[in-house]
Amino acid sequence: MKGLFGGRNPRAVIFDCDGLLMDTEPCWSVAETELFSRRGLPFGPDEKALVIGKSLPAAADAMAEVFGEPGGGAGIADELLRLVTEVVTAKAEAMPGARELVELTAAAAVPVAVASNSPRALLEAALVRGGLSEMFPVKLAADEVAAPKPDPEMYSTACALLNVEPADALAFEDSMTGLRSARAAGVPVIGVPTLKQQDFPADVVIASLRDEELLTWVRGWTQR
Repeated sequence: MKGLFGGRNPRAVIFDCDGLLMDTEPCWSVAETELFSRRGLPFGPDEKALVIGKSLPAAADAMAEVFGEPGGGAGIADELLRLVTEVVTAKAEAMPGARELVELTAAAAVPVAVASNSPRALLEAALVRGGLSEMFPVKLAADEVAAPKPDPEMYSTACALLNVEPADALAFEDSMTGLRSARAAGVPVIGVPTLKQQDFPADVVIASLRDEELLTWVRGWTQR
């Protein structure tokens, strides 16, 4: 982990939200299961892998294909957004270690941003629910870029807003979609994969934001 920046600190840190800062993937799964159930279809690991990490329009388009509803992506997206917002607002919780990691990063005077494939309204609902909203001066949502993850635009834009070169920033991601976005933008990635059985070729892979090596490394940033 210390070798990521050749002994230097990153100049900025960019966090994904869903499944990384906030434990919203179960909320999405509840909503997605309901959506599939309404059409008489099961929702299991294969279906989850089809949509995890995707932007809402991309997930809805994938579902429309499975549902045999060509051209129905926009309506499915609206239906899914209503369902997941209700669940997130009522039940979502911060991931273990999320607040501590963001606080440690801020204490080291390293700028932070959140870059999410969720629409702005849902991103805000999740961050407010987790008590994280005020911790991020820079927030970027999928409906605020022309091309969301896995396109590199979200990370390129976040780096520009933070006034940092991509190679000097650090990304935290839990999905292959987010990993591809950060990689394409040239941002090093620490992965905390949601799908544990999945090969996840990040620069560093950890099981949790509470990883002691990670926290020790970040605590050391304040000493430089």
